[in-house]
Amino acid sequence: MRIAIFDFDGTLYSNETFYTMMDHLKHHPLYRNRYPKFMRAIFPPYIANKTKLYPTAKMRSRSMQLYLNALDYLTVEEADIYFEQIAQKMRLDFNEKIVEKIKEHAADQIHVMLVSGAYTPLLHVATQDLPIDVVIGTDIPVTNGKITSKAPIYHIQGMRKNEKVQQYLQNQTIDWENSYAYGDSYSDLSVLSLVGNPVAVQPDDKLRAIAKRRNWEIL
Repeated sequence: MRIAIFDFDGTLYSNETFYTMMDHLKHHPLYRNRYPKFMRAIFPPYIANKTKLYPTAKMRSRSMQLYLNALDYLTVEEADIYFEQIAQKMRLDFNEKIVEKIKEHAADQIHVMLVSGAYTPLLHVATQDLPIDVVIGTDIPVTNGKITSKAPIYHIQGMRKNEKVQQYLQNQTIDWENSYAYGDSYSDLSVLSLVGNPVAVQPDDKLRAIAKRRNWEIL
C-alpha cells in the first residue's frame, strides 16, 4: 500500500489554526466573555517561550490545553457548531495546489492521511469534502457528553506524528519508497523522512535548506 501524509497548518491550510481559533473566540457572540481569561492564562508561557525559557513544543501543547479551558463544559453538539464556524473560514484559505494533490493521490488509489496537531473534530469538519482516508489530530477529552479541560490532552506534534502514523499502519505493508509526505516546517522533518517522495510546502528556512540539500520537491 502507498500512502500520502499531509500536514494541515501551512500545508493544506495556508494560515495557522491556533491564531484562527483565537480570533474566533475573541469575536464569538456567545463565548467571547471567556477570551480575557484565556489571554491571561496564555500570556506567561508565551513570554517565557519568546525569551527562550520555555520550549516551543511545550508551549504549543500548553496553548492547546489552555484553549480547551475556554470551551469547558460545551456539549459535543455545541462544540461541533463552534468548530464548523471556524472550518467555514478555513476552507477559504486552503492551498489549492495541495487540495489537487489530495484528489490526485486518492484517484491513484493512494491512501491519504491528514496528520496534525490541530483538534481532531475541527480537522474532520474542515476536510469533510476531501477524499481523506484517515484524520489523526489532537483528541479532545469528553466526559458525559461535554468537553472537559481537566483531563490532559496528547498534543500531536514532532515525533508523535510518526508514532501515530506507525500505530495506524502497524498491520499494513507499506511501500514507503513510493509514498508521499507534505509539510511546511522543520518540525515535519521526521514525517517527511519516512517516504521516498517528501514535498516541502512553502517551507520555513530550516526545512527549505534541508529540502534543497536533499533535492526534495518544493512547492
